[in-house]
Amino acid sequence: VQLQASGGGLVQPGGSLRLSCTASGNILSINAMGWSRQVPGKQRELVCGITSEGSTNYADSVKGRFTVSRDNAKNTVYLQMNSLKPEDTAVYYCNAVLIPSGGPLRVEPYWGQGTQVTVSS
Repeated sequence: VQLQASGGGLVQPGGSLRLSCTASGNILSINAMGWSRQVPGKQRELVCGITSEGSTNYADSVKGRFTVSRDNAKNTVYLQMNSLKPEDTAVYYCNAVLIPSGGPLRVEPYWGQGTQVTVSS
C-alpha cells in the first residue's frame, strides 16, 4: 500500500492551494483519511480528517479556511486550502486508516511521503 501526495508549492499569503493524495495497492477498504503537517523542530499536527461517509473534523487553526474531501472510487483525499497564512507553512502528510486485502484481517494506518507548502511573499 502506498499513499502518494501532490499539489504543494509556494503561494503568497491569502492565496490558495489544493493538495491531493491517492492510496494504491492491495486495499480492501479505507476507513478514515486525513492530513497532518509538520514544521521542523515541532511535533506533527493533525489538520483534518474525513470518514468514508464524509464526516469531517478540523483543527481550530484551519477551520473556515481548509476543506477536506474525498473520492472513494479513486481512493483519493483532497485538501483545499484558502486564505493561506505564513504560519501554514509546513510539510503536509496525508494518512489513511485502511484494511489491506490479503493476509489476516486487520486495520492499519499508512502515511504518505509529504509535500511542502510554503506561504510567503
